[in-house]
Amino acid sequence: MTTDTVIYDLRDGVATLWLNRPSARNAMNSQLHEAMEGQLDRARKDPAARVVVIRGAGGTFCAGMDLGDTFVPDADPAEALDRAQLAANWRLNVLPSFPKPTIAAVEGYCFGGAFSIVQGCDLAFAAENARFGLSEINFMMFPGGPVSRSLGLSMTSKVALYYAMTGEQFNGKSAQEIGFINEAVPDERLDERIREVAASLTEKDPHALRATKEAYRFSLEMGPEAAINYAIAKQAELSVRQNDEWRTGGVKDFLDGVYRPGFGARGSKIQE
Repeated sequence: MTTDTVIYDLRDGVATLWLNRPSARNAMNSQLHEAMEGQLDRARKDPAARVVVIRGAGGTFCAGMDLGDTFVPDADPAEALDRAQLAANWRLNVLPSFPKPTIAAVEGYCFGGAFSIVQGCDLAFAAENARFGLSEINFMMFPGGPVSRSLGLSMTSKVALYYAMTGEQFNGKSAQEIGFINEAVPDERLDERIREVAASLTEKDPHALRATKEAYRFSLEMGPEAAINYAIAKQAELSVRQNDEWRTGGVKDFLDGVYRPGFGARGSKIQE
């Protein structure tokens, strides 16, 4: 299925959502936001989609917001509010709570609003020569919408404020060093690395993956006692969803010497 601004490509259990405005370096406009909401919903409902990867067509990830579409001087206030909510919702709400693993694959440019895509995904990998930047300060603005929140969740205050206040760019290697992404790889190896990680995730139990994401996310919002109680309840829920397979199958197989959890998903061979 292809829309004007997003391409849905499903292969081997991995749904790749391609931002598809290469002539604008995949800058996000209203049509792209609407299309992405629809394609994420499709991936959520598609039983064949085990992992979701977000990429940019044409060799670049995303140049941020389409300023001409986002900041229309004479726009009706109600229309402008609707546009802002549409722009923020899939990055601020849908991505962080998405039930399946999500990966951002960054090459070329990743600017402004694209930071919230990277932060909203569970994992992020980038080409070493990818260019990251928060250029809002250069046109007398600040990282708006969900971006400031994304910075607070993914960087220390000194790092976030340095790049937000100076507008200075940094590359994939620096993005890894400050913890904004998982790993920077040589540009020519990005495709291979994304396939490796995505394939690894497709081998894992989808209920366990979802529980892993939810236990991490919601525990951050709780005190210690509430977090423990939530984990106990989540374990009981997982047992119901799997028919107790993690215990009667996974743990039992380990105790019986059938496999070792440290060397791969259940079903993999014992490694010496």
